[in-house]
Amino acid sequence: MDASLPEEGLGEFDPSFVITKLGARVNRALVAGVIDRIERREGESGPNYSGVIRDPSGTHRFSIASFQPELHPEIEEYLHRFDSGDRFLMMLVGRARWFESEDGGVFTSFRAEEFCEIDTERYANWLVETADATLSRLDSYEKSLEADLDENSMKSAGVSDYLINGLIQARTHYGDFDTENYRVGVLQSLSMALGNEILIESTPNPATSEIKVEENSNFQPSLENKNLESGTIPSGSVSDVIIDTIHSRDNGDGVDYDTLVHASVVAGFSREEAEDAIDHLRDVEGTIMEPRFSFFQLTPQ
Repeated sequence: MDASLPEEGLGEFDPSFVITKLGARVNRALVAGVIDRIERREGESGPNYSGVIRDPSGTHRFSIASFQPELHPEIEEYLHRFDSGDRFLMMLVGRARWFESEDGGVFTSFRAEEFCEIDTERYANWLVETADATLSRLDSYEKSLEADLDENSMKSAGVSDYLINGLIQARTHYGDFDTENYRVGVLQSLSMALGNEILIESTPNPATSEIKVEENSNFQPSLENKNLESGTIPSGSVSDVIIDTIHSRDNGDGVDYDTLVHASVVAGFSREEAEDAIDHLRDVEGTIMEPRFSFFQLTPQ
């Protein structure tokens, strides 16, 4: 969701990609997590659907178009369950898509091609494999920082061959950035997967759904109000966390909403507290501003 570098295929049948900050050139991806939202919209060509899957790193938005009628019966079943308050783990294969706003912002999502409900064991396996792949990409990214932006230099630095082209493009586009967010996501994923029992609790009220992770130790991270708690005791205020996160991570384009919420949760606050604080800082105090949808900056003094 942080990616803002699309690459259009040159020919009619050439693949297109979204290039991530860590150099992955994404045409399709396999994502998994708890279902966080499903909606149906009626269009001239028939119904289309949009939804959100949430994992420890954040959210993955997906859509199903009206020209995909073979997927409609199953997503309708999921929609009915979601509206009834059911929450479940979902795995999805999707093609990377992007939308560019008038002010140049790039918003990414996936066009669903296959999806299914999964059990906690399969989800835990996916978390471990994905954490391992993320650590591998982080290793290559850090090695690339010591190399010139050309193929031979990247190879000499030990960058994985499959990431070289993507990292050259990514580092040219994104520049240097803090990788802490990725490492926190890896730690949270492994905490969930290694020896933990993942419990998803349904509720008649979708707005108060709760997901908990339990394990046989004193550390019990939980995901309440649709987000993963860090298991830490908050220090300071959630407003301070939000302001500090914007101050440290704003490279001129602002900091996205999910990053601010995630940083607050890692600091030990709930998702609801983070969302209320963002609204208060923007609408009441005027300490932060939202120059474009869902991206925040500090208000100039």
